[in-house]
Amino acid sequence: MPATGRYRAIWISDTHLGTRGCKADFLLDFLRHNDSDYLYLVGDIVDGWQLKRSWFWPQSHNDILQKVLRKARKGTQVIYVPGNHDEFARQYVDATFGGIKVAPWVIHTTADHRRLLVLHGDQFDGIVACARWLALLGDQAYKAVLVINHWFNYFRRRFGYPYWSLSAYLKHKVKNALQYIDDFENAVAQEAAHRSAHGVVCGHIHKAEIRRIGDILYCNDGDWVESCTALVEKNDGKLEIIHWGHVLAEQPAEVIELESVLVREAPELHGEAVHEPVRERSTR
Repeated sequence: MPATGRYRAIWISDTHLGTRGCKADFLLDFLRHNDSDYLYLVGDIVDGWQLKRSWFWPQSHNDILQKVLRKARKGTQVIYVPGNHDEFARQYVDATFGGIKVAPWVIHTTADHRRLLVLHGDQFDGIVACARWLALLGDQAYKAVLVINHWFNYFRRRFGYPYWSLSAYLKHKVKNALQYIDDFENAVAQEAAHRSAHGVVCGHIHKAEIRRIGDILYCNDGDWVESCTALVEKNDGKLEIIHWGHVLAEQPAEVIELESVLVREAPELHGEAVHEPVRERSTR
């Protein structure tokens, strides 16, 4: 069983609940084994674009929402920053549902007093902002790659190989994609500087990374359809990317499947972590 982590803050995005590409089992396992004072849902949590075309909502996707709501009830401060795929939630900005606050963006202050701008980032994507029809067309092609990626990794795991993202590989090998990613990262870094922040946390492009762009600390928490990654802040303010697919790859498949069955059939056996008293809110 993966070790349980306790963090000051966790950022996740691009889970795309409502699609077959969502790695729901990986995400649910991550949420079960990791707790935090702050949990940021940084956009594209529910894929409204796909759900409008065809309905897909298995129990595992519902379990994830229930898990997040349970964390909010137990003291985790949950902040939801909608993205372009869940843009329907933007009409509820400044509202609170089940202890989850909806915001267009937010400033998170780390334990070592750094101000981080938290936003999804789609507003800095020229394709989404200026040509929505082209974005939707690209979304269909991307989902086709994810289907191939799903079956490819199914057979890899059967033969004892770790998770490997085909779509991420193709993205990083294409010159235009590399330029697009670079332009996006520079744009969100400039926005953070404009807002007098020390850094930025975003999602949208499905590429987890922590690096410096000039004076700005750029952080992308990745996704849960390709890389299965999250960004975390430790109690000393240090930021780190967790690759949960790699963590599970180190566990025997039989152990993971057995734990999943036990939790499904007798959730009370799993137990919920007891939260420490929540610190004074450091977001606005």
